[in-house]
Amino acid sequence: MHLDLDAFFAAVEQRDKPSLRGRPVVVGGVGGRGVVATASYEARAYGARSAMSTAEARRRCPSGTAFLGGRFAAYRRTSDVVMSLLREVSPLVEPVSIDEAYVDLAAADGLDLSVDGVTALGNELKARIAAATGGVTGSIGIGTSKLMAKIGSDLQKPDGLVVVAPGRELEVLHPLPVTRLGGVGPATAERLHQVGVKTVGDLAVRSLTDLVALVGKAHGAGLYALARADDDRAVVSDRGVKSVSHEETFERDLTDVAVLGREIDSMATRVGERLRKGAISGRTVTLKVRRYDFTTLTRSQTLPQPTDDARLIATTARRLLIEAGTAGGLRLLGVGVSGLSVYAQGDLFAEGLLDDGGEAEAAAETEPEVPAEVPELPVEKRWWPGQDVRHDELGSGWVWGRGLGRVTVRFEGPRTTPGPVRTLSADDPALQPADPPEWRTSE
Repeated sequence: MHLDLDAFFAAVEQRDKPSLRGRPVVVGGVGGRGVVATASYEARAYGARSAMSTAEARRRCPSGTAFLGGRFAAYRRTSDVVMSLLREVSPLVEPVSIDEAYVDLAAADGLDLSVDGVTALGNELKARIAAATGGVTGSIGIGTSKLMAKIGSDLQKPDGLVVVAPGRELEVLHPLPVTRLGGVGPATAERLHQVGVKTVGDLAVRSLTDLVALVGKAHGAGLYALARADDDRAVVSDRGVKSVSHEETFERDLTDVAVLGREIDSMATRVGERLRKGAISGRTVTLKVRRYDFTTLTRSQTLPQPTDDARLIATTARRLLIEAGTAGGLRLLGVGVSGLSVYAQGDLFAEGLLDDGGEAEAAAETEPEVPAEVPELPVEKRWWPGQDVRHDELGSGWVWGRGLGRVTVRFEGPRTTPGPVRTLSADDPALQPADPPEWRTSE
């Protein structure tokens, strides 16, 4: 079984913000160089889609479309609920991303694996997911392989269920565009189109020799197998997190090392928080930069011991920035930690750098000072569209917009009716960032 949650980020936003239900919603980078992460189905009707520039999505979507910065904590919380429901179905669940997973139904005890049985299971699971998540829907495909399950989940979106019965794989697969196969991106699709291959059925009549000559040995062999529904990949439950990172694309190219250093501090703080929440630490700190001319490079340093300390991560990333240089300006900056392991208390290396003493004193002579806390942002920069907030008198809500020293908030939540909009001073002491709202009723 393959589950794909429908327009997931946008669906969570519409659940938590009742004034946005039924309206176009775009989640992603909201700056001039932002990229769309997810568009609601209402926004897709105007041509907005994932990976499109936010600027292009703004041109296509009508006035009143909500462009939101995204709330990872809210998405993760909802995803965790869904993944828990999948693990109640089978012990063998392979999360592919925050909104997508495979489930090995044959690994479960006592399931009826007939077409009728798995159809009933899929319908029941869809209903349970919607109830447990406050209305977020998912599309499910069930088949004899990962390939056919994923194809099935995409055939009737949103909120679909397709069971591909054993023996019907080629009947379902061959009429589809060849781009439905994994690994057929724009470049490969163009090569295939040039030789008359438009559908998976067209691909299936090509010989292995032809495909190897066209796209290479490994890729050609893979496409040859997939066109025949030949897919023996197993569901692997323990994929494991490989790294934790955060990156930002700037509205203008940055060259000032001090400004970039503050950005690094902020990213390192977020990475450190996510490491601690996951009870993991890592040894390798990586800095990613994208220059003014779109060239991208990374610099990494492996530490003697794993750490989740944001100050040490920031110190290391600042050093890597000096090594990488800022000539010409940087349009993107990212900080990540890999080489992860279960958190081990007592990171002596990190403590040694931060304690008073000869070694720390020597480091301070050559390294820029890293503050213990992220520096205060300009008052308007504290707020971003979609952010959860709470006002001491007006209650909970979310940021509608900001500018000219003011912030506009709509006060509503997942279990309220559409709420009132109020414009406040951006430095109003009664207004504070808040955790994502709770959509579930207490039991």
